[in-house]
Amino acid sequence: MIFDLAAGQLLGFLLAASAAAFTVLKLAGAAYLCWLGWQALKSPGAQLLADARVADDTPFAAYLRRGFVANAINPKVALFFLAFLPQFVPAGSPHAAGQSAMLGLAFALQTVLVFGLLGWFAGTLGAWLQRRAGFGRRLDQAAGLLFIGLGLRLAAETR
Repeated sequence: MIFDLAAGQLLGFLLAASAAAFTVLKLAGAAYLCWLGWQALKSPGAQLLADARVADDTPFAAYLRRGFVANAINPKVALFFLAFLPQFVPAGSPHAAGQSAMLGLAFALQTVLVFGLLGWFAGTLGAWLQRRAGFGRRLDQAAGLLFIGLGLRLAAETR
């Protein structure tokens, strides 16, 4: 939640100031999508869920770090904050920064609610996939191909 808001504000300022920064961010995002796709293609399926924890890291810290990296290189967050939210702040308002921050906070809270519910129900789905490793492997392969395709498309897009 906080990372969505911070990443959106920071990237919004950076991208508004520099087209080159947008291109670098876009290519970093494309590379990350391709890397995620490659990891999914190599995945053994449901077994990956059991091996996901790193011994030196708590699950919370690992997911927090992964969430920050994903949001920091995701141009969608910044573009949302740049393109969508400003239309709800009156032009010339003396409280524009505070209003933008409140809208960003509302967005972040909604994100926590939606992803919290997804996480809640993902446990049931994860247990089902653990019992059907072959299906999980095919699902990972399909997701991997999709991520690689999206990464290549993003890299090939012109602004």
